[in-house]
Amino acid sequence: MRQQIDAVHVTTRRGLNDVTHAVRERLRASGLREGLCTIFIRHTSASLVIQENADPAAGRDLEAFLDRLVPDGDPLYTHTAEGDDDMPSHVKAALTRTSEQIPFRAGELLLGTWQGLFVWEHRTGRHRRELAVHLIGE
Repeated sequence: MRQQIDAVHVTTRRGLNDVTHAVRERLRASGLREGLCTIFIRHTSASLVIQENADPAAGRDLEAFLDRLVPDGDPLYTHTAEGDDDMPSHVKAALTRTSEQIPFRAGELLLGTWQGLFVWEHRTGRHRRELAVHLIGE
């Protein structure tokens, strides 16, 4: 067994940002053929999700649902140092995931036909996010 830890840096905008290709490139560069890929986002106001990659409406609908559930500017929140979306972005990240695990075989991620890996950016504006990619296998 070998393992490798690498970083993927992405610039995001609010909503789902597809990072499947970037993670696939790290896997291909590793030379590993079979094993497990763990991806971890190193931030508290964005998350990771495996979701449909064919129809962008699916991502927009997810974003609309979560925005209705946790709206920006809610007077309930006191942690607003970085704006009206500050605390809502932390709540959204707490309700979703900070890591995903994807098995791989023959050097390819075993995602389903309509699955992609996305950084779900919960903040407005553009942000630079870092993903830790841990590959373990042969």
